Amino acid sequence: MKKNKRIVGKILMALVVIFFYLPILFMIVFSFNSGKSLTSFSGFSTIWYQKMFASRDMMQSLYTTISVAVIATIVSTIVGTITAIGLSKSKKIIQKVVSQLNDFPIMNPEIVTAIGLMLLFITFHIEKGYMTMLLAHIAFCIPYVILSVMPKIRSLDPNLADAAMDLGATPWQALTKVLVPQIMPGIISGALIAFTMSFDDFIISYFVTGGGVKNLSIMVYTMSKRVNPSINAISTLVVVLITIVLIVINVLPMIKQKRVETNKAPLSKKWIAVLVSITVAVAGLGVGLSKGGFNSKKYAGQTLHVYNWGEYTGENLISNFEEKTGAKVVMDIFDSNEQMYIKIANGESYDVIVPSDYMIERLINEKLIQKLDRSKLDCLDLLAKGVKGLPYDPHNEYSVPYFWGTVGITYDKTKVSQEDLDKEGYNIFLDQKYKGNIYLYDSERDSFMMALKALGYSMNTTNQNELNEAYQWLINCVNTMQPEIVTDEIIDNMAQGRKALGLMYSGDAAYVMSENKNMGFYMPKEGTNLWSDAMVIPKNAKNVPLAHEFINYVTSYEGAYDNSSYVGYTSSNKEVLKELASTDYKGINAYKPRSGYKKDEVFAYDENTRKVISSLFSKVKIAASNASK
Repeated sequence: MKKNKRIVGKILMALVVIFFYLPILFMIVFSFNSGKSLTSFSGFSTIWYQKMFASRDMMQSLYTTISVAVIATIVSTIVGTITAIGLSKSKKIIQKVVSQLNDFPIMNPEIVTAIGLMLLFITFHIEKGYMTMLLAHIAFCIPYVILSVMPKIRSLDPNLADAAMDLGATPWQALTKVLVPQIMPGIISGALIAFTMSFDDFIISYFVTGGGVKNLSIMVYTMSKRVNPSINAISTLVVVLITIVLIVINVLPMIKQKRVETNKAPLSKKWIAVLVSITVAVAGLGVGLSKGGFNSKKYAGQTLHVYNWGEYTGENLISNFEEKTGAKVVMDIFDSNEQMYIKIANGESYDVIVPSDYMIERLINEKLIQKLDRSKLDCLDLLAKGVKGLPYDPHNEYSVPYFWGTVGITYDKTKVSQEDLDKEGYNIFLDQKYKGNIYLYDSERDSFMMALKALGYSMNTTNQNELNEAYQWLINCVNTMQPEIVTDEIIDNMAQGRKALGLMYSGDAAYVMSENKNMGFYMPKEGTNLWSDAMVIPKNAKNVPLAHEFINYVTSYEGAYDNSSYVGYTSSNKEVLKELASTDYKGINAYKPRSGYKKDEVFAYDENTRKVISSLFSKVKIAASNASK
């Protein structure tokens, strides 16, 4: 009986190990995949490692992650250890109060800490960047060090330091030669926890950084919209580095003990020298990566701050622009127009931002962006006719289109018939034939657009009864169809054919079709959202001439082709649009907006309607959550 229990225990342990390490092994294997798929290994290749090392952003983010983690660990370990020792000599009331204060940030949700630190930096007008990220990491690491060191201190004889000083030791010697060696296991544990917490942090880093400074977590997050195997490559690199560190940490004490036993000199000084050399090399790499500029160019030494969507720039767009101008481009990423608006409304300075149509209208009304200087622009004649003069900026006084497209239905041709699509349009999302096999996009605007169009209404309606009908349509959908409400993960999921139907942007559909030949894209006859994202210059931009130069380059043939062919969205450059549409480039630009099609609309901004839709869509998501239980 006992033998059987041992066998079962070993099997369970093996399963736990497999559960933890199989995904890591899977990631390592597919980092050497010659294709982009995460499920089909098409051949061995190091192409994604080459792309990783060639990417300045990825290397810079890795350096930022390591340097912040190392510095935060060293500082927090020293401060936390000294604090813990000091508390052990303090009155009980002080110990109790400080311990409660120390526990609070550990138990506090990270999002609360992140917002608090962000508001602190904003209140004191501290420019967000590397230093604010470092200070934030030190702040949240210190409590973990104190928590690790305190139990070791409590286990010591409280008279140990006094005894050492009675025997002739100075206070410093009593601290460093008596107390610290006794509590070293707690210090090392605290340091390892601090390093892990800093290296892995995303939420706090995301809220306190700025100026284009990104750690690895933020970089991976911004790259996750589409399948990018370079993420596997850099993650594998991190696993290798951590494995090496763990081996060194475990092997060094064994070597040291062996040398002591054989009366040989310890290796500590040599290893310290090696570690210092490695640190200097890493620091040098980071400095080298952070330096740029082409001093002979017109804009040498200048910096352009861009605020754009994640995974929304061509592979070589930024590097080519920097090479042509000599300027450095710092790009921050946002996930929604509302997130971008908060920063702009609060006065954060960017030179170029890329909002959507309805948000541009709002920014114009609130005078948060400035008119473009036509004398500095040579790109307006390059624009496609259909993308100029849109309702939110009829004379293109404030904006130059970046990408445009539509919203439609991405479907699996092996599961969904063209006949059903033609007959039902958006109402196919209510067809019981596809129950449990559909995605809804987690966007209040696009979801209500679909519902309103299915009911025959304008997506810009302000009629409360029509909005309520659309709400009931969506409630009916989530209650009867068991949809999965997703955001950008819909792209990879549809590329892998995991559902039959999904509401999707045309550019994302182009990517899905390029990855899976069984996928198609359909725009219902009821009409769709004719959207446009455009480049504008905020009112408080610091480098307006360089901003105009960037707009010119992005709209040029070279910049627009790089953008559209890599990202997949429809180009605003008429020559690039025509060229890509006339080739067999995996469906890029195959869904260009239906010019003159009256049921296709551009979103108009209305604050009251936005609030109503936002409130109603929250109820839809709650209903979807309840229906899935």
